[in-house]
Amino acid sequence: MAPELFARWAARTESTLEALLPDPAQAPAGLHAAMRYASLGGGKRMRPLLVYAAGTALGADEGLLDRPAAAVELVHAYSLVHDDLPAMDDDELRRGKPTVHVAYDEATAILAGDALQTLAFSALAEADAPVALRIDWVRTLARASGVAGMCGGQALDIDATGRQQDLAQLQRMHSLKTGALIRAAVRMGALAGGADPATLQALDDYAAALGLAFQVRDDILDIEASSEQLGKTAGKDQAQAKSTYPALLGLDGARRKLDELAAAMEQALAAVHGPQQVLLELGRLAARRDH
Repeated sequence: MAPELFARWAARTESTLEALLPDPAQAPAGLHAAMRYASLGGGKRMRPLLVYAAGTALGADEGLLDRPAAAVELVHAYSLVHDDLPAMDDDELRRGKPTVHVAYDEATAILAGDALQTLAFSALAEADAPVALRIDWVRTLARASGVAGMCGGQALDIDATGRQQDLAQLQRMHSLKTGALIRAAVRMGALAGGADPATLQALDDYAAALGLAFQVRDDILDIEASSEQLGKTAGKDQAQAKSTYPALLGLDGARRKLDELAAAMEQALAAVHGPQQVLLELGRLAARRDH
């Protein structure tokens, strides 16, 4: 059932994004087109799936989850646009197609990222949901996106380029750069389902383990998969001498780390009162994916 469910949630996310994104026929047409290019028709949609999975596990209606699912994907899309810029990772391939600054230009890519980020918060502020819930959503996404989350993690990544980090430093960096938005996705869904503090903590523990598993698997794939499989440039971590889990633990050690994180996800979900199977499946998907 899970693959069909994931496909339905991905389709709902795509439909919500289509409705939120500006008309490419309207001025400024280039900016609007770039925003749509960055957001539509690609990606694993892991973060929106986590919003739906956490929310529906606690009884939330799918319709209530559409806006937070789309909002977290808009922030993710903005982060990829900016990460790919020459001043950051300088990548030319994303989701199997040229990156936004290559397909358009650097100035348009910067503006598209800025606009996608602000659109995410507009989508939450204007959602058909109780005011208190909208405020909680905005607070959660803002914290995960800023200096205490994704932006802070990216800064640590830039600072570490060309030098080796130890395991604790690497884990902290990825808990911010990748993990914060994943934890926010789960929390936003859980908030829509009326989760109590204990459930929020259990789901945060699950999401923290999932976010780290996602990154460990990403590091392994950077070694083992091709650019065609990944839809982005393979081997860049090694080329840039970045610290990775395989570099610090070896490939076998990184795989053992994935097993430990899978067990941590299961243990965390055992404290959640509600259907856990879909959340477990998403955890397995993060740890076993091939792209």
